[in-house]
Amino acid sequence: MHTDVERCVRAVRSKDARFDGWFFTAVVTTGIYCRPSCPAVPPRPANMRFLPSAAACQQAGFRACKRCRPDTSPGSPEWNQRADLVARAMRLIADGVVDREGVPGLAARLGYSTRQIERQLLAELGAGPLALARAQRAQTARLLIETTSLSMADIAFAAGFASVRTFNDTVREVFALAPTDLRARAPRSAQGGTAGVLTLRLPFRAPLNPDNLFGHLAATAVPGVEEWRDGAYRRTLRLPYGHGIVALSPRPDHIACRLTLSDLRDLTVATSRCRRMLDLDADPVAVDDQLRTDPVLAPLVGKAPGRRVPRTVDEAEFAVRAVLGQQVSTAAARTHAARLVTAHGEPVDDPDGGLTHLFPEPAALASVDSEALAMPRSRRTTLTTLVRGLADGDIRLGPDSDWPETRAKLLSLPGFGPWTVDVVAMRALGDPDAFLPTDLGVRRAARELGLPSTPAALTARAAAWRPWRAYAVQYLWATDSHPINVLPA
Repeated sequence: MHTDVERCVRAVRSKDARFDGWFFTAVVTTGIYCRPSCPAVPPRPANMRFLPSAAACQQAGFRACKRCRPDTSPGSPEWNQRADLVARAMRLIADGVVDREGVPGLAARLGYSTRQIERQLLAELGAGPLALARAQRAQTARLLIETTSLSMADIAFAAGFASVRTFNDTVREVFALAPTDLRARAPRSAQGGTAGVLTLRLPFRAPLNPDNLFGHLAATAVPGVEEWRDGAYRRTLRLPYGHGIVALSPRPDHIACRLTLSDLRDLTVATSRCRRMLDLDADPVAVDDQLRTDPVLAPLVGKAPGRRVPRTVDEAEFAVRAVLGQQVSTAAARTHAARLVTAHGEPVDDPDGGLTHLFPEPAALASVDSEALAMPRSRRTTLTTLVRGLADGDIRLGPDSDWPETRAKLLSLPGFGPWTVDVVAMRALGDPDAFLPTDLGVRRAARELGLPSTPAALTARAAAWRPWRAYAVQYLWATDSHPINVLPA
């Protein structure tokens, strides 16, 4: 979008928050860069430069605006609706791969040369993977500086910097303030707290309807791993350097996030995965505008706009749970998953609630005696084949997954039919166009709305909803009174 100068100028002049994260405005006369909704008086168009990423702005020598804090904008929705190399690379960078494994590790995961990845990221985002990761580290550093009482040395390494000197230089360059000055500007009420506990605000593009999003997560919560408590969805997180517990509560203009981490180096990854689970980088206006063109869906969208697709923080976990949920009720699927968690999950301590375990890793489940699983033999075979493939690396589910290739591999597994593959694609891989024409709830809604109810006819009818069919599924599900559609009390 940043190449459409007239459109960008209109967005800046109208202070349209819908475009935050889509592009950034660099002001040549002041040397700062802003989000489109910055409350400051817009500069003259001749003094504006439009760039596709905060990293590109920083590379060009611009500093972050102190008023609108562009580094905290919602992420671009492009990276969660595309499956090409650039989108997969951006999802991996957000997941901290460059910080942990370097650019060679990023390239190895994607199956391309480092030169090819550099070239494509530079062409589309104006910055390479190192610059993009650096911008992310700067944002993490600012968050820790303003919300904790940690020493600057501890913050530097927790944010992923190799040295305190690099940390100091980056903060000064990006924010035009020394780290100590940045902390002095932050409200005192935001600082301090318990060690390893952080309170964050996760931004999103309005509107956001929390009913189906949090309702789905709460209604399908696995005891011991997830729970709804005191107006928040809480769950355990398995992270690269340790584990964590997150509590997420919907607010009118943000998601309140309370993170408890065993290692602060996991902050960036934990935040990224929570945003992805809640689909916070989506562009609901674009989605709803497309779905409103269908006269059948238009009343549903008008009644409760801004529905998101509830996703996951762990793709392998969700695939296992999708198998456990085949042809059984929501309650039965939770029971099966809870048994696996109790028997094979890693225990964690939760002083604030009833969370007890991390969901078992595929390697732990691969060694389970299938005869001990209380389910039909065919489903036991499906589960053991899946976890063996995940543990061996033959099946890779993650931010770097190639969607068509992963679909094909899942379809080749015994017991994996279109419903299981599509629900994994929708909620684990994040494919916004995944569709569930054989789903019982979708077919029931189709009949009530006068849509075709046979899978083939419904798929043909749903072609008009592309590329947002996963969101159309949320609106169809919402016609039912199932608990997944109700925000818990």
